[in-house]
Amino acid sequence: MRPNLLGRVLAVLLLAGLAVPATAQQTGFPWWRDDKFVKELGLTPEQSDRIDHVFRKTYPQLRQSSDELEKQEAELSRLIANNAEEPVVERQIDRVESVRASLNKTRMLMLLHMVRVMSPEQRAKFGPAHDQWVRDHPRQPRPKPAK
Repeated sequence: MRPNLLGRVLAVLLLAGLAVPATAQQTGFPWWRDDKFVKELGLTPEQSDRIDHVFRKTYPQLRQSSDELEKQEAELSRLIANNAEEPVVERQIDRVESVRASLNKTRMLMLLHMVRVMSPEQRAKFGPAHDQWVRDHPRQPRPKPAK
């Protein structure tokens, strides 16, 4: 497979992950089980199972990191609201960004492992199939957390 094609597929998958609201990311859009995606991509039952295994293996870590990110962001908001000293806020920002980076790295590695299950032809079809799904399922605004 050409590295350029893998890069484009990973970019589409990353954008797919970023385009889906956080609640949907947490449960995941199981495109590998969606009849339309399976048919359009020509995924075999074995491929769907392997992709599902990657997701299920990674999901607990994603969930834990997501919860930790939420906790660290809440602490940052609390520090800012309480007019904490700048060095204290700066350390908390570092914590938030470290957790966010770890979460994104885990998600990208999961997507890489999913992509590697597909053939080059299936990878090439993924982008257009995903773009159509996004058009068919407009993003809903995220609810604001209660204070």
